[in-house]
Amino acid sequence: MTGKKNLIVIGNGMVGHKFLELMVAKGATECWNLITFCEEPRVAYDRVNLSGFFSGKTAGDLSLVAPGFYQENGIQIHIGDKAIAINREQKTVTSANGLKVPYDKIVLATGSYPFVPPIKGKEAAGTFVYRTIDDLEAMSEYAKNCQVGVVIGGGLLGLECANALKNMGLKTHVVEFAPRLMPVQVDEIGGAILRSKIEELEVSVHTSKSTTEIVSDNGKVTKMLFADGTELVTDTIVFSAGIRPRDELARNCGIQVGERGGIVIDDNCQTSDPDIFAIGECALYQNRIYGLVAPGYAMAGVAADILTNTANSTFTGADMSTKLKLLGVDVASFGDAFANSPDAKEITVADTCQGIYKKLVLNQDGSRILGGILVGDASAYGTLLQFMQNEIALPPHPEDLLMPPREGKAAAGLGVDSLPDSAQICSCNNVTKGQICAAIRDRNLTDVPSIKKCTQAGTGCGGCVPLVTDIFKAEMKKAGVTVKNHLCEHFEYSRQELYHLVRTQGIKTFEEAIAKHGKGKGCEICKPAVASMLASTWNDHILEQPHVGLQDTNDYFLANIQRDGTYSVVPRVPGGEITPEKLIVLGEVARDFGLYTKITGGQRIDLFGARVDQLPHIWRRLIDAGFESGHAYGKALRTVKSCVGSTWCRFGVQDSTSLAIEVELRYRGLRSPHKLKSAVSGCTRECAEAQSKDFGIIATENGWNLYVCGNGGIKPQHAVLLAADIDKETLIKYIDRFLVFYIRTADRLERTATWLNKLEGGIEYLKQVIVEDSLGIGAELEAQMEYLVASYQCEWKTTIEDPQKVRRFQHFVNSDLPDPSIIRIEERGQTRPASEQEKALAGIAE
Repeated sequence: MTGKKNLIVIGNGMVGHKFLELMVAKGATECWNLITFCEEPRVAYDRVNLSGFFSGKTAGDLSLVAPGFYQENGIQIHIGDKAIAINREQKTVTSANGLKVPYDKIVLATGSYPFVPPIKGKEAAGTFVYRTIDDLEAMSEYAKNCQVGVVIGGGLLGLECANALKNMGLKTHVVEFAPRLMPVQVDEIGGAILRSKIEELEVSVHTSKSTTEIVSDNGKVTKMLFADGTELVTDTIVFSAGIRPRDELARNCGIQVGERGGIVIDDNCQTSDPDIFAIGECALYQNRIYGLVAPGYAMAGVAADILTNTANSTFTGADMSTKLKLLGVDVASFGDAFANSPDAKEITVADTCQGIYKKLVLNQDGSRILGGILVGDASAYGTLLQFMQNEIALPPHPEDLLMPPREGKAAAGLGVDSLPDSAQICSCNNVTKGQICAAIRDRNLTDVPSIKKCTQAGTGCGGCVPLVTDIFKAEMKKAGVTVKNHLCEHFEYSRQELYHLVRTQGIKTFEEAIAKHGKGKGCEICKPAVASMLASTWNDHILEQPHVGLQDTNDYFLANIQRDGTYSVVPRVPGGEITPEKLIVLGEVARDFGLYTKITGGQRIDLFGARVDQLPHIWRRLIDAGFESGHAYGKALRTVKSCVGSTWCRFGVQDSTSLAIEVELRYRGLRSPHKLKSAVSGCTRECAEAQSKDFGIIATENGWNLYVCGNGGIKPQHAVLLAADIDKETLIKYIDRFLVFYIRTADRLERTATWLNKLEGGIEYLKQVIVEDSLGIGAELEAQMEYLVASYQCEWKTTIEDPQKVRRFQHFVNSDLPDPSIIRIEERGQTRPASEQEKALAGIAE
């Protein structure tokens, strides 16, 4: 403990506990004594799902604290003891039990308290607030002798509370001062439909009601009186009329608070006293209290980063979009739901028969979603939110996003439903779509791992797993089963959503990502996926700290592992152009290290059979000769193939080789959801096969044609024309935009062809975004690419110049000896890996 500073966390709710978890994860216990005051008689619990208490969950079930967490990490927790004073001069915190603890830093996570309107009789027996487990236990006990219950407040928490009263068997009423339910989230029409849905559940709703008095008999509630002269008989009342920040500690010690309450914080979550932070519902950021747990967690992450010096993150506000199921009714609200933006337009669909209301708020020209409201059916929430968050251009008829497909019209793009059952999905194990679909239906498979185990699809090279996943989702949809689009069990976000969070919140490490937005320790799915996001956003060296421990074997050793455990060496040959001197170096390296050589379809020379301990030595010679990494081991740009173009060919109309070299050098090292290939042809004879690439360029008499989203692979697809007869400057601009837009919006391990097929609006939509800049993000996409280009480094050059990085290249952690199991057979003047049978024979011979 000696030499450590005291960090006191006041408040042990969800946000306070999350902060402590983040501090532990960041190793803060090495330099901080973590001390927390917990006013309640129990440690942090899930207040968001508090209503689960009435469906059988115990306080233990709701607990957020793993057994032994505080003890094992040396955190001092004072349960049932409230911090009552902060002395900033003496730098001490005093508790209700008389403790006086010195501090170096404080984090205020005191949360909020339920607002109880100043109504006469509000202290009568039978009145409660809906906030803590103690409140719920008291309500439940009192309700045993009641018949009728009333909730004052028709917002999110009020309707949740109404569900709790209904589950207690009470005749339930909701009283709301505003003219509709959920006035902060839904508009008049949405509120009316929500009301009708709730009243169908035998919950009475009273809006535009101002309670003037609570009448009691023998000290117990009997009825309520309203300003309009009406009254409502009831046995118990629960106040759920909003929250107020608990800022009394800060207020009493002279820290700045807002006019209407809340502890004023800056972007670092620091108060007017830099030694005191505030996070969660007690904090006031830019005159706003954030009453959801997600913003509180974001603040906790910022404070933890600052106090551990692990990142320069800031809190700049939070998305308050919400999707909930209230009394069994889906309700969602996102963005500018009330069309407050200048010149905003609205599209609404109201079905009072089915109890469904959908509203989209669009910008002036109808090209982007600004917000929306969904009541009764919130199934489109995720898609619409993604449109809004990523500023994706809308299809020609935006109302189609709220409606079933138009008669005679298919969904845009080519989905897995269009594939015949005979289509081969897994070429490694010869598994067809029909076999996968049959296995899902006949064996009731409910996840992709089960499909892989049953059919062997995806157990070979793994290249078909995204397609297998799409088939699984399509089959589940047909069966009426909801399929989550989460990255994995550790992140309840899609790849696009998580990338958005990484980019916009400045997340620099996997630990920060999982602490802020995930759970657990991660897995073989999310670790490399997040590593790819970090690389394509910040472009740090793949062997630097943010990526250590996240990569698969190929990235870990900067080389592709082969069947016998050796590795390939693939230097970059931009545009396929190479000097005789460099060819000689490749030959000498191959000869000296006994490597197998092969000219590839991507117009470069691969060297096979390098032991892991040989890799740094091989690359040192190649780097000295002017080569650099070809990134054959990563999900990155591989090659830009070219013909000789107008330089040599009598049919060429443009210098395709020079352009191919320029393009490859610009995008070299670019990390993306999947590998990228390109080509440049000098004329329409198309010798470089540009139309089979992720982005291909073909020369014309007037400039260049740009084709996108083609690929070979297990399902070859022709690239489609994005722009014609453009000059080189425009060409580069469009490629910049295209690649960054793909990186931002594609799924994990999704090729550009599959991405385009699933993209709403297809190539026409892509043209709007890339060529017409319909989203207004063209400059932003170009700027991101410029950053990636400027921060490029040859990963092998950086590696061999760092002795610490070189140390990882050995077969055994405790020995420098090479792998003795590698056996080679000579064939056609070169060596190849021995088969198992040949190894056995070699063993017998020995």
